[in-house]
Amino acid sequence: MSYSLSLYLVDPTTVRGAVGSGDDKLRRMIGGRFKAQIRHDDDWFASEIERGAPTRSDAVRAVVEGGPFDEEFAFQYGYAYKLVCEFYGRSLFNNNFSPYRGDWLEEVDKGLKELGIEAVEITEFSYGSLPAGLPRPDDLPGYGEWSAEECRDALAQWEASTPEQRAALDSEVLEAIESIVEWLRQARAKEGAGVVGFHH
Repeated sequence: MSYSLSLYLVDPTTVRGAVGSGDDKLRRMIGGRFKAQIRHDDDWFASEIERGAPTRSDAVRAVVEGGPFDEEFAFQYGYAYKLVCEFYGRSLFNNNFSPYRGDWLEEVDKGLKELGIEAVEITEFSYGSLPAGLPRPDDLPGYGEWSAEECRDALAQWEASTPEQRAALDSEVLEAIESIVEWLRQARAKEGAGVVGFHH
């Protein structure tokens, strides 16, 4: 089975602040902007919706209003929160992580550590938790975030690594790390921006 990461350049504080905000204008704007995607998602999860899962629109409403949540269908609120992140953020190039199989994220983390980059881990996006106030899915989607400070620190650690260290890495791992470095540069260029990611 293959997996993917969806990644967004965004201030994590901003998107977390949407949870339980009661901002009905935000809810309506998300519904309008992602109307076709929401319809597609409801078709994809039709069998779960028939079993009682909320529609994607209802899940977005629950996220914005802070509940109520049906823990059995926690995944729907995770994907609804992904729409919030997509609304506020900008998608990042993810070709090195979509699709992927096996322990690819762990391999990339190992490469990061070999370069002395310890401020961030790519596995954070699969092992992390959704923001407080949202139920945690049993499986997918996974969620994680890197703060603006973590991104700055990780970029400084990359810049301190040597050409010899980089050349010693597997070429595919190095290519993936170079794509991560580009995310870090984009985060540094935008005040308050970090990276949030979903594993699905």
